[in-house]
Amino acid sequence: MDITTCLLMTEGQQECWQTLCHAFTARLAATEIELQKAHADYQQVEAQRQQLAEQLEEAQAQQQALTDAATAQARQFSETLKQLRQNQAQIVQAEKMSSLGQLVAGVAHEINNPVNFISGNLSYAKAYIQDLTKLLALYQKHYPQPTVEIQTEAEAMDIDFLMEDLPSLLASMKMGTERIQKIVLSLRSFSRMDEAEVKEVNIHEGIDSTLMILQNRLKAKSDRPAIEVIKHYSPLPSVECYAGQLNQVFMNLLANAIDALEEGIKITQHSAPSITIWTEVLNSDRIRIRIADNGPGISEQVQQKLFDPFFTTKPVGKGTGLGLSISYQVITDRHKGTLKCSSSLGQGAEFTVEIPVRSQRK
Repeated sequence: MDITTCLLMTEGQQECWQTLCHAFTARLAATEIELQKAHADYQQVEAQRQQLAEQLEEAQAQQQALTDAATAQARQFSETLKQLRQNQAQIVQAEKMSSLGQLVAGVAHEINNPVNFISGNLSYAKAYIQDLTKLLALYQKHYPQPTVEIQTEAEAMDIDFLMEDLPSLLASMKMGTERIQKIVLSLRSFSRMDEAEVKEVNIHEGIDSTLMILQNRLKAKSDRPAIEVIKHYSPLPSVECYAGQLNQVFMNLLANAIDALEEGIKITQHSAPSITIWTEVLNSDRIRIRIADNGPGISEQVQQKLFDPFFTTKPVGKGTGLGLSISYQVITDRHKGTLKCSSSLGQGAEFTVEIPVRSQRK
């Protein structure tokens, strides 16, 4: 309202106008106070909301931490349980092998004594028989016409054949005793019960003794031909190792190769199954042994689990799933070496063992 309009207003109108202005001003002031109070309430609510949000975030973080801790604990428990089962299986297997080694060593010792007795006396028996043969020849020379009784007895026993066959009989007996002595030597070499745990050994002797023990499985059977063993031995230095355990590794690898070949023959009628063994010096302080078969091979999926404890592809009752697992630990843990498998379906399988020449654990 301008000044001219105010001057033209009556006194009553002016008082009314002033009252309206005072009321409006008071209303504005009250509204401003309410707005300030509402703003303060909003700020308080916002602060509470932020506090609740922080508390919720902290609670979620705590819950996640508890979940992670529980997951880690469950994983650790699972790994511990798995390790315990593996250790238990290894202890049982080690006890079995120890008992087997003692039994083999005992049997080898008991066989060795009488065989040595027979072998040692064969040379004397041969000399005695040669003397008797000479004496008999002299009798025949100087007394060509014996009495009727002697002539009848000589014809009954076929003295000519007896004199001809007796040397062959002695030769076959000597060959048999030598064969038994080799088997006994292989059994003792395989068990290694008479040697220290860590010892310098000839790796080729260990492989050959294992092959000797497995000889019966390598022979031809009614349903398959013989399994040929091809050796490519390079000169190797003496190796410091746990001889008995290393021989067990050779046993597991060779026995698995034989199993694979037998299964492959059932499927493909393989006419020339074979196992090839290579040995070589990698450098001055490591050697490599490779054992390969020309069987059906191993799939990629199986190779990923090949060294896991209790994993086996053999029928129930034929395999425990511990042979390769224990072999892996013997090579990697006990000898600080490596054990690897390379294979593809239809191309056979090859296992490679690398160990140091000098033991790193004495």
